Parts: sequence; C-alpha cells; structure tokens
Amino acid sequence: MLKAGVLGAGHLGKIHLRLLQESEKYDLVGFYDIDENSGRKVQEEFGYKYFNNLDDLIAAVDVVDVVTPTLSHFEVGQKTIKAGKHLFIEKPITNTVEEAEQLVKLAKEYNVKGQVGHVERFNPAFQAVADKFENPMFIEAHRLAEFNPRGTDVPVVLDLMIHDIDAILSVVKSEVKEIQASGVSVISDTPDIANARILFENGCVANLTASRISLKNMRKSRFFQRDAYISVDFLEKKCEVVKMKDAPEVPGDFDMILQNAEGLKKQIYFDNPEVNPNNAILEELNSFAAAIENNTTPIVSLEQGTQALRVAKQIINSFN
Repeated sequence: MLKAGVLGAGHLGKIHLRLLQESEKYDLVGFYDIDENSGRKVQEEFGYKYFNNLDDLIAAVDVVDVVTPTLSHFEVGQKTIKAGKHLFIEKPITNTVEEAEQLVKLAKEYNVKGQVGHVERFNPAFQAVADKFENPMFIEAHRLAEFNPRGTDVPVVLDLMIHDIDAILSVVKSEVKEIQASGVSVISDTPDIANARILFENGCVANLTASRISLKNMRKSRFFQRDAYISVDFLEKKCEVVKMKDAPEVPGDFDMILQNAEGLKKQIYFDNPEVNPNNAILEELNSFAAAIENNTTPIVSLEQGTQALRVAKQIINSFN
C-alpha cells in the first residue's frame, strides 16, 4: 500500500480523506491544513492524524494529494515533487500555464508520477462510451449549476467549463486551431456565464456553455460523428449511443429507416452500453496508485491537465 497524505481539509479535502482511508491501494498517514484550528477540529471529529507542518507530512508519505485552493497548487506541488513524492493535484492544475509547465518539467526531472483531478474522466457514463468515439466532428457541452458562493473566486471557465474542456480534449485527437468566446459577469467579479467555440485543426468544432447562476443543474455533452450520435449526461450518469448503418434489403416492421433525396437508405439503431456505477473520485485515486505500481502514464497526466488549463486560459483571454 502507498502511504498517502492530503493537503487541505475543506469540503473536497474531507471527501478525499475518507476515500483514501477506504481505499485498498493507500495507507492514509494524515493531512495538513494551513488553518490549525480547522485541522484540529477535523482530527477530533474524524480521527485522521493532523500534521501542523507541511514538510513533516510530505516526508512521511509516498503520495501527496493536493486539495487546496488553486493559488497554492504550484508552491505545494513543486515542494512535493522536489521531495521525490508522487503528486495528485486537484483541477485546475495550477493558476497559470507557466506554473503548470514547470511542474511537468520538475516531475520528469525528479522521476515522479503526477495526475490531475479531472474527475469527469472517471464518470461511469463517460467511461461507458469511451470506446465509441471515432473522430467526432461536432460537440456540444452544457454545464449549468445553481449559484454557490464557493468557487466564485475564479472565472466560471476554471470552475466548471474546464471539466468539459478536458473531456473534449481527451476524445478529439487534433490540435486547437482557433477559439472564440464571450463571458458575462452577473454577480461575481469574474464571468458567471461563458460560451466558447473551439475549432480544431481537423475541422472538429466544440461549442461549450457554462453557467454558475442557473435555476437548475445540468451537465450534458453531445458528440456527433460519422454515422453516430453519442450523448453523455454526467449528472444523471446516463448515456445514449445512436448509430446508423446501411438499411437491410427487407426492413423489419420495427426497423427505423431514413432515406435521403438520392434514395440512400440507412437504418437507425441504438447501441447503448451498460453504465457501471462507481465512486469517480475513489476510482481516479485508485487509478493513480495503479499508474505508480505499474509505472504507466496516469489517465489524466500533468501534461493533459496543463493542456486543459492552456485552452481554458485562451478562452478567458478571448473574453477581452
């Protein structure tokens, strides 16, 4: 078992602490939080060992799980890597692309593994259709959330949209060519609603919308590709795959047939895969342990986390 320590014991940090303790891959050593009073309370309530010194915790573990505000990610990330420890770091990877690139460079230099917490990659609905993507050419993503003061210190692009940016970059095997975006600040100092149109070199277009002042929660993405339509509901953990194939000579009574102006006939059929329920955060943590044990590339590498941040920053910059 890998000895693990958590940095940050806020809302998400407590979830990570509980799951690391449950995991068969990790031995939870303890946690550090900059607020000692808060740290002591968490220790008393849940029994996790509180370290009042960050360096002591890093020295005591094999893996450091960073669940602190984004502004602190670079500082604690580089300290972890330079100590020769593996790094799991919540999204976004860092505050700036330059900081992220530096972490990537350091991880190679010190020969440690790094993974970024883009948890939607482990959403069971997304996992169920992972092998169905074949060169999607149009993608539409909506991520709407009811207002929550937590997270409004960063633009909605870094808070919400970055989930969809990462998911889309994982299935579109092409470089970003152009980005057009607009954002509106309604209640925060930074945009609360944003829309981005990403054009890829291969011609794929992705249209992303994110809002944190919606009246309802929604996390849906739709992927259109040759002879197939794939829908993923990240919130309800459901997916749908609609495919087309050449129509049979003699269609059955219940076959759905489309015919175009040239007389070409196609049959529509459903190819919905089974969605296997999971705890996505536990699965991403366990997958990181497997990458360390097997010396393989983590599912969401530091490089991929950097690319998601790079695109997110391009979107924010194009607001201006």
